[in-house]
Amino acid sequence: MRKIFATILLVVFVFYFTGCYTNTHIVGSGAKTNQVIEERQWYILFGLVPLNNVDTNSLSAGAQNYTIVTSQTALDIVIGMFTGIVTVYPRTVKVMK
Repeated sequence: MRKIFATILLVVFVFYFTGCYTNTHIVGSGAKTNQVIEERQWYILFGLVPLNNVDTNSLSAGAQNYTIVTSQTALDIVIGMFTGIVTVYPRTVKVMK
């Protein structure tokens, strides 16, 4: 019985965490310092409709060289477990200068 439960739990985790992804965009020659500005982007209807707009240009504060990383972090997954009941899911946007 424990083996069946462990197998089912493993399969659920594998399918649940396949949504983790990271997109990286390099502007100019990329980040030169360790300064990171982070904001959370929210979506409804399982990620189809954005609730807010994260403006990476304003986050970069006019920098010519920076890196944008959008990802679904472990915190986003935990938040999504609770807000997913009403189809609201977050994604993290980081701008590194």
